[in-house]
Amino acid sequence: MRLILFLPLLALATQVVAQEVHDTSDTEFSIQKFTWSTASLGAVSAGSLYGLGKLWYGQQSQISFHLFNDAKNWMQMDKLGHTFSCYHVTRGLDALFSWTGLKKKKSILLAAGIGLTYFTGIEVLDGFSESWGFSLSDMGFNALGVGMYIFQEHYLKAQIFKPKFSFHQTRFAIERPEVLGSNFIESVLKDYNGQTYWLSFSPRQMGLDKWPDWMMLSFGHSIRGRLKGDAMNYGGITSHREFLFSLDVDLSRLNVKSKFLKGLLESLNTLKIPFPTLIYANGKMNARPIYF
Repeated sequence: MRLILFLPLLALATQVVAQEVHDTSDTEFSIQKFTWSTASLGAVSAGSLYGLGKLWYGQQSQISFHLFNDAKNWMQMDKLGHTFSCYHVTRGLDALFSWTGLKKKKSILLAAGIGLTYFTGIEVLDGFSESWGFSLSDMGFNALGVGMYIFQEHYLKAQIFKPKFSFHQTRFAIERPEVLGSNFIESVLKDYNGQTYWLSFSPRQMGLDKWPDWMMLSFGHSIRGRLKGDAMNYGGITSHREFLFSLDVDLSRLNVKSKFLKGLLESLNTLKIPFPTLIYANGKMNARPIYF
């Protein structure tokens, strides 16, 4: 639920990417654009952190700063969420600073620094909460998301491997609605059994010239039957991991002329497109004709 107040920053970053879909390497630096960008980011970041402090942490008991080891909770699904979020925020911020004309290396470093600082601020707030604590594993997966973007942008000169997300409703939320969500929106954020995190890539970018550049292969990770973060069994239900393989579409590669439509497709490119999917779980391979 805490991520609800983080969404404005992700929305701003994604919207910038949607508008900035062309090459900015020759864009002249504009102090006006840079000032507007940093001021907007500062306002959104400070506002969301303040909102977290008041609306979320303000309702919980506060104690002295402490660590909290939740590395095994939810079979690391929440950790993949940290990586996904940090990657796309860094991506959006880099596009924002590139739009101002900032040199590429500086743009990447500034985007990474701001993104990591923001998520560190959330972890610090966790550190003073009696119900939570500062999680070193969260910080590690935050850094992984930032590092994944930096490595590809700096060394590969392209974002070949793209983290994506999909969701489907499950029956498990009914078992513990206070934890897994009592409605669809809450379940999207809280029911890890319905979430799947994907890594999509196009073989075209790896040398297969005849492969359509918009068609991607995708590997995913999900869980099933997890009702309590640190419990393999709960209420007679045993949880397990699921590893998935599917196809995907790179919406940014579709040939559309409308600038608005191209921007919209770029914004939606964080979501995995439903396709037939192979699922490996509990030592068995299964298939679904369509997987959300």
